[in-house]
Order: sequence, then structure tokens, then C-alpha cells
Amino acid sequence: MTVPTTPKGYHSVTPYLIINGSVNAIEFYKKAFDAELVMQLPMPDGGIAHAELKIGDSHIMLSDMCPEAHFQDPQTLGGTPVSLMLYVADVDKVFAQAIAHGATEVRPIQDQFYGDRAGTLQDPFGHIWTIGTHKEELTQEQVMQRMADFMSKQQDV
Repeated sequence: MTVPTTPKGYHSVTPYLIINGSVNAIEFYKKAFDAELVMQLPMPDGGIAHAELKIGDSHIMLSDMCPEAHFQDPQTLGGTPVSLMLYVADVDKVFAQAIAHGATEVRPIQDQFYGDRAGTLQDPFGHIWTIGTHKEELTQEQVMQRMADFMSKQQDV
């Protein structure tokens, strides 16, 4: 029997978030993004050694910080260069839900030139999420033209 290289239900790339306060983060993600807890490996001190959540059809792994192993959360590092893109059926609903549970708006929701309705927020643990609903199927040429039009309008401002 051959074992698959990627576990059933997972994709080739799975985000792994380092968090200061993973127990609280799990509750936030459940409330804000309707995440489902798949597994949790607690530490003796009450922290999380490893946990897995499922949001929609995608898994996210997370754990508490472990500075001695160079695993630090975005707040300790002064920010993060990585953001997550979350597609949902109703961006307005999920965005408002996340804000109601402690996220902070970074960019408001609006229709984007690339065919999504999307906005960006920061969760209470320092991670950046763009939440979106795909609204239009566009060709690469259409997206490039819309981007050029968008950039042109930005220069006029």
C-alpha cells in the first residue's frame, strides 16, 4: 500500500502560523472564519505545541511561539511580510464577523479590478488576511488592462 505524499484533504502548501496565545487564536478563527478544529496537541503549560484548523476546504496549522527555535509571532517581530488570502461565499459577512471578534481593518472591502470583492484585515495576533469573494471570471489580458486603468487613475489622484 502506497502512502500519498500529501495527507488526504490537504493541499500542497499549508500555512503554519506562529502565535502568541494559540488557544485564544483558535477561538478567534472559529468565531471569525467559521474554522473547524481538526486537532490540538497541548503543552503541559497550557500552550499549543501544534494545532490544525480547517477553514472552508483548506487546512491551517498553528502553534505557540518557540523563540529558542526561532519561531516568533508577528507582534514580536514587529509585523509580518506574509499575508493569507481567504475566499468565502460572502465577503461582507465574514469581514464584519472578523471585525466584531477583534480584527482590525487594514483596507476596506471594495470591488477589485481583478474580479474579486475583497478587503484586508489584521487579526488580533498580528496576521494579515485578505478576505474575498470571486465575482468575475477574467482573462489575463482583461486583468492587465484593468490594472493599467487602475494605475492610471491612481496617478491622477
